[in-house]
Amino acid sequence: MIEISKKYDILTAARLSIAPMMDWTDRHCRYLHRLLSRETLLYTEMITAPALVRGGAVHLLDFSPEEHPVALQLGGSDPVELATAARLGAEAGYDEINLNVGCPSDRVQSGAFGAVLMKQPGLVADCVAAMQAASSVEVTVKCRIGVDDQDPEIVLPDFLDRMQRAGVARVIVHARKAWLDGLSPKENRDIPPLDYDLVQRMKAEFPDLHLSINGGIASLAQAADLLASGLDGVMIGRAAYHTPSDLLAAADRVIFGDTGPDADPIAVTRAMFPYIEAHLSAGGKLAQVTRHMLGLFAGRPGARGWRRVLSEGAHRDGAGVALIEAALARIETAEADVAAQSA
Repeated sequence: MIEISKKYDILTAARLSIAPMMDWTDRHCRYLHRLLSRETLLYTEMITAPALVRGGAVHLLDFSPEEHPVALQLGGSDPVELATAARLGAEAGYDEINLNVGCPSDRVQSGAFGAVLMKQPGLVADCVAAMQAASSVEVTVKCRIGVDDQDPEIVLPDFLDRMQRAGVARVIVHARKAWLDGLSPKENRDIPPLDYDLVQRMKAEFPDLHLSINGGIASLAQAADLLASGLDGVMIGRAAYHTPSDLLAAADRVIFGDTGPDADPIAVTRAMFPYIEAHLSAGGKLAQVTRHMLGLFAGRPGARGWRRVLSEGAHRDGAGVALIEAALARIETAEADVAAQSA
């Protein structure tokens, strides 16, 4: 087993974080990411306050103790409801409660939360104040630089000022506008241009505000450069999901200055076995976990065979860790062939 350290400082952990991503950063994904990096701050998928408070879906708060440091992201726009949800999250043991003011999906807009709240900064301030009063852990905000026809040069500094005056000390800024009218959620992740310069200027304007940047960051080297520019944190999304070893295996050394060896994806895979066996014993399916592992060996010899074995076999009845060992054999055989050819 790989030892997972539970000693951390949340501000240090926030130097590098993995973005909350719907349908991706569930508890199985986070457990895998934690085995790759002991230090990186992890986030849940967005969980809506109505689902917790009105729907009673408190099972959505379940997570493994090994995931620490881990933050809960909430969606909502009712201060009272969000306060209750924040209290539930704090009681569940999360290390941070984050309010989503950045998601552009139609479903989120219809619920009057997410990126549309950039148009109501006063309401956001009321929400975070209520959440802080109810939560024993820090409340943070994740936002866009603006939406639709808003001018980010005006909107973002006003938004950050309001958040700071409401008592928020940490904000994650997705450095793109969200076009709620005209672009799909997928298009909103790529088409609006990135404006890193604006976020960096905001750090100079709000030096006491802990600012993390999000959007389009694809490598540890890029993350390190952004930190060196003066930003307090970097949040990485899709790249960390699709190529988790590239982004996380060396993160503790490159970003946090740890001196231990980088994580080995093969060792990490085998360290997942007890977790997977417990999941299967509880009635879970192998594919629920392995779908997050498909990119572990991206770019390495045997990666295609690894993906094929898992993709074709993990949904079958009775599939277990033996299937993963068979997939690992594709990696180990391919790497042995490469080593023999270069000898």
